[in-house]
Amino acid sequence: MATLEDVFKKSGVPTHTFVPPMEYDRVLVSLRTPGRCIVVEGPSGIGKTSCIKKAVEDAGLGDSCLFLSGRKSSDLSLIKELPSLGSLGIVVVDDFHRLGDREKHLLTDFVKTLADEETLGSKVVLIGINRAGQALVEYAPDVLHRIETIRFGRTNVERILELIRLGERALNCEIAISEEISTEAEGSFAMAQILCHEACLKAGLLESNDGVKPVQIATSLPAVRESVIADLSSRFFAIAREFATGRKLRREGRAPYLHLLRWLSHTSEGVLDTREAMAINHELKDSIGQVISKGHLATLIAESDSIGQLVHFEQSTHLLTLEDPKFLYFIRHLIWSKFARQVGYYNISLDSRYDFALSFAGEDRSLAESIFNELTSREVAVFYDKNEQHRILGNDVEEYLAPIYRSESRYVIPLLSHSYPKKIWTKFESENFRQRFGDKSIIPIWFTDCPPGMFDESRRYGGLSYDPNGSVDQVEIICDLLCGKLADERRAEESVSQEN
Repeated sequence: MATLEDVFKKSGVPTHTFVPPMEYDRVLVSLRTPGRCIVVEGPSGIGKTSCIKKAVEDAGLGDSCLFLSGRKSSDLSLIKELPSLGSLGIVVVDDFHRLGDREKHLLTDFVKTLADEETLGSKVVLIGINRAGQALVEYAPDVLHRIETIRFGRTNVERILELIRLGERALNCEIAISEEISTEAEGSFAMAQILCHEACLKAGLLESNDGVKPVQIATSLPAVRESVIADLSSRFFAIAREFATGRKLRREGRAPYLHLLRWLSHTSEGVLDTREAMAINHELKDSIGQVISKGHLATLIAESDSIGQLVHFEQSTHLLTLEDPKFLYFIRHLIWSKFARQVGYYNISLDSRYDFALSFAGEDRSLAESIFNELTSREVAVFYDKNEQHRILGNDVEEYLAPIYRSESRYVIPLLSHSYPKKIWTKFESENFRQRFGDKSIIPIWFTDCPPGMFDESRRYGGLSYDPNGSVDQVEIICDLLCGKLADERRAEESVSQEN
């Protein structure tokens, strides 16, 4: 008698409900072809590992096949020894992308050697997420033409329905919402299993029905979805919040990690090309670019076991990938405005490219850079010319800068020293932001050694003071006040949006 947990399996290789993916025949032929190694890549939850195991069994190669995993520390020593072990038969290394650079390089050299020598006694199969094979190409560009790369994609609705039919047959039941589930699963065999499991569970069908007629499972999709999300929430909400917070909650910041997670939820396969995403979402390009280029994103993932099990970032390809289809399903159903408040952010609707734009004379660059570094560490977007040189190159400088000071920054911070009124560029910048004094978006920083009569217009508005001979902690104090201003504004905007 078949049990529910064995028919619609929530994890592991299916027994009653295995459906060959579209790539199955190609995998089978490649396994039977001697001397050519294989890279299998694609999103999580679509049956890559199940397909390899079934194809190995169908090809009669099970006795000569060894399965290893890049996730298991106990397997690493054996993976390192593979090149020296002689005839291996078939070795499958799952989660190849999880290996360190040294192990990836070693396997690349080994695969290349097997191809060059046309070795018949050994075949290596590497399974990984999207573009897993790219790592091999980076280490050895010529290896691309010596291996078989098989790209798995999301499966189609017909195959999901076939999975459901096999499960219905094993349990002797009929699931009324089978077609809705096939769409809800969004190409993931794994999610189809979970949704069908929940539908049967809610109907009280725990094992195969031995009656003449199939049991009718009439549970609605909304009821199934609600139960699945409630179950996933208990497992994943804290992890999603931890990722969205980053290494420290910055209420005044632009919530770069939260936006990365939100963008991931909108992808079809749980794979985000961060460079493409930043190009599309221009207002977040700088804040997210900072957490990536400075290694903060990679560090967050590496230092958290819970995040690291679910999220992978490949620096070489700039791909951010979710490795559990259940986590992808969970974040797809988050209400992001509510989730942002639960995390602790005041407002994530951004209407300006920069939070602050610095305007200063060259003599005051050290102060400007200190302010820039302190503010960006708090996940706010700051325009600082030195950091933008690569974008300014090739552009009309005046045409590029004018909009930033005129409207593309929420606040402009002029550093009003002795040198400020003497420079051509500060005059140009001030001409473009001068009209903004009246809308409270200019926060001047007055140097205490300037004559009282200087910058009379700016003195009519609130600003901050800086003593060139004062203590170094002035920068932190100034940035505390600036970020406090930003946080108050976002809190007020959030209150207005809730009222509306």
